[in-house]
Amino acid sequence: MTLANFLDSYIGRYIVQACCHSLVAALVADRAIQAWRITDPLVQQRFSLIVVLFPIVSFPAYQMINPERGSLSFRLEALFDSGRWLNMELWGIIPLNVVFVCILSVTAFVFLFQEMIPVVKHTVESRGPASPEEEPVDPVVGKALEHLPGGMPRVSVIEEDEFILFSSTGRSPTVFLSRGLIDLLNGEQLRAAVAHEAAHIARNRRPLLIIVFLIRILMFFNPVVLVEFRRIIQEEEKVCDDIAVRFTHKPRALAEVLRKFNSEREDLSLETIKKPSALGAALEDYSHNVHLESRIKRLEEGPPHRTGGEWVKFLLTLAVIVAINYFVV
Repeated sequence: MTLANFLDSYIGRYIVQACCHSLVAALVADRAIQAWRITDPLVQQRFSLIVVLFPIVSFPAYQMINPERGSLSFRLEALFDSGRWLNMELWGIIPLNVVFVCILSVTAFVFLFQEMIPVVKHTVESRGPASPEEEPVDPVVGKALEHLPGGMPRVSVIEEDEFILFSSTGRSPTVFLSRGLIDLLNGEQLRAAVAHEAAHIARNRRPLLIIVFLIRILMFFNPVVLVEFRRIIQEEEKVCDDIAVRFTHKPRALAEVLRKFNSEREDLSLETIKKPSALGAALEDYSHNVHLESRIKRLEEGPPHRTGGEWVKFLLTLAVIVAINYFVV
């Protein structure tokens, strides 16, 4: 079977149209967010979920509605016919369908090594036996968190000078932070930092992102879904920022924590970028720093402004995506 014949099969058309439908969904969703000036990260997450979940069911659903969508007459009247483009050649030499399959292969490789393997590893480690003894609370941490709403989460101090702050779920959800970070932060900043991680633990108890990730596995080949899922993860950080601010009522304290992490990462980037082999890591650090700066800016500007009618806007956007993609084959 040739590559062209495979892409024209049911599975091939599913793959091609899933990529096309997710691209249309991403463009429409982004335009809707901009047009309605939606700044709430929780609402933006919902729009991004359309891009991740819609292409999984769009092709089979459209085919059930109209089995003739793949016919020549329908394609001639369609808004976009992927078959025409994939049968073209770049400079009369390189078939576009080969380029398309290469992009899918690279996307699958990135998904496997940057998403799937780390998630599986984290899941296995989180399911390990819980610690038989409760770790004594560090006095500095205990004093800083004694008035944290909802009770103080389990905190483990790592005796390191580097800045370390993360949380783990599983049988014994825990916030980990380093001695160097504790010594650097004041009480308000330490409370804000732990509140952010406590928000992650609380959100993980409602496993929406886990369910979305399991469904997202079906789109492992889709480059648009790869980008959009990472945007969902970035918005999750902003959602937890907002929860932490509701806990502490100190947005500037959390902004100062992020600024300290940002300064440290910038210093490391300046050291590693001198090495050609570290260029990829430096670019990733740059992207992470840009995201940190965005979080710092929104914390300093205040809570997101809600214009109302978010679900109406969401449903209108979804309806537009469904209507357009029906004519994308």
